[in-house]
Amino acid sequence: MTITGEGSRSASRWWCCTQKAPNHHQLARDSRKRTRHRTTHKRRGSAMKRTKTAATTTTTRSEGTVVPSILELPPTDSCSHTSFNYKFYRYQYLRPVAILYIALAVILANVSAFEPDFVYPLENVTVAKGRDATFTCVVNNLGGYRVSGEATPARVAWIKADAKAILAIHEHVITNNGRLSVTHNDYNTWTLVIRNVKMEDRGVYMCQVNTDPMKMQTAFLEVVIPPDIIYEETSGDMMVPEGGSAKLICKARGYPKPKIVWRREDGREIIARNGTHGKMKATIVEGEMLSLTKVTRSEMGAYMCIASNGVPPSVSKRLKLQVHFHPLIQVPNQLVGAPLGTDVTLICNVEASPKAINYWQRENGEMIISNERYLMNENESSMYAVQMTLVIRKLHKSDMGGYKCISKNSIGDAEGTIRLYEMELQKKTKSAHRVNSVEDTSGNDEINSTPNIDQSDESNKIHKNGRLYKGLQAGEHDLISSSTSDASVRVGRVNLWPLVVGALALALTHGNTPRVRC
Repeated sequence: MTITGEGSRSASRWWCCTQKAPNHHQLARDSRKRTRHRTTHKRRGSAMKRTKTAATTTTTRSEGTVVPSILELPPTDSCSHTSFNYKFYRYQYLRPVAILYIALAVILANVSAFEPDFVYPLENVTVAKGRDATFTCVVNNLGGYRVSGEATPARVAWIKADAKAILAIHEHVITNNGRLSVTHNDYNTWTLVIRNVKMEDRGVYMCQVNTDPMKMQTAFLEVVIPPDIIYEETSGDMMVPEGGSAKLICKARGYPKPKIVWRREDGREIIARNGTHGKMKATIVEGEMLSLTKVTRSEMGAYMCIASNGVPPSVSKRLKLQVHFHPLIQVPNQLVGAPLGTDVTLICNVEASPKAINYWQRENGEMIISNERYLMNENESSMYAVQMTLVIRKLHKSDMGGYKCISKNSIGDAEGTIRLYEMELQKKTKSAHRVNSVEDTSGNDEINSTPNIDQSDESNKIHKNGRLYKGLQAGEHDLISSSTSDASVRVGRVNLWPLVVGALALALTHGNTPRVRC
């Protein structure tokens, strides 16, 4: 800065009055130093060119001598000990350096503002084995960025981080894997596709941009496998004796490791016995092995082994548990009476496992074969329970006597006995009985006997095996019943102890030679 005019004189006077007067010898030495300094910079040239526009002092060339500017000359005023601000002059050289630093900072700020950056984080992927997996990497400001020291722009690369293998760069697949492909939408999105995923594809994948320093994102590929039953290590159908123990084993593979539960196919509870702790009942039991102790026939049936690991579909296997025991026969009615010419049904309930051979015999050993008069049938009520029925049509006198229902299997045999006797129907006469007609709420007539015959009560009617019985008091031998046009007969119950004793004596003395009755 140059000071001229009246203002300069007053300023010079204020300067010299406020500053200490310098040593003139020192001024001379400083002047010579400045001259040498300017000469050195003139030879170098480059430094003077950088500071030429910013400097406030000017150098004047006149006939080979260097003339300082007005700032370097002592002020021509009344103050003889003029002063010079050397500190101000020295700082003039720092201004261009500061300007260069500011310009460089602005340039670097503009460059960093356009560096590539990721728009969205790379997401983890979970896929079932055999399906396709896709990773998507979105990068902005990639096109105009240049890597320092290189003329090529920055590029996106896909890397399998745990294996340290480069899979693809930009749109070119590097690895020798035909199941991999890379796509680019010509803007900012790069996609890595892995087809028909295998278990070895599981791991960490990286989307990387070759900036300086390098930028990257990582994500994990989880490969899951649906459950599958290992039939070689899984139990099949099992047979155990009643009272024994059974261990059912079910193994499954998959990733994550499958969870195995047991349940019964019919929905009934599974009975687990834990020694002294007694029995524990549950509809679902977890674990690869199902242990059953002191097995009973009620635990016989199909058991389902179900494996699941959260990856659909779940799988199951059906195991059949057979409990073996010798046949058992229950006879609901061991004594059956019916009039001649009617149809009568004999019933035996059989329990046996394995399946038994069931048939009917007369008490003399004569086997009964199905024909137009004898009709035999078996109705299964469970895996081990069967109801045997024998229907005798148009009952004859010769049909009276004992009948046996027999069941045999590989473990043993059993039999039940039914005795069939004849019941007589007596006609009702007005002379023998005094009839009192009483109309009940159902509209049916009740027949009242003479004082010697007690009136029958509706409460004495008993339904058994599809037949209606009307009981009489002990000591009475007459049957009071209404006549019917069909084959259904109301059978009476009387005091039969003499007949039972006689039948037992007859059975003990009779032979067992089997004969076939047609």
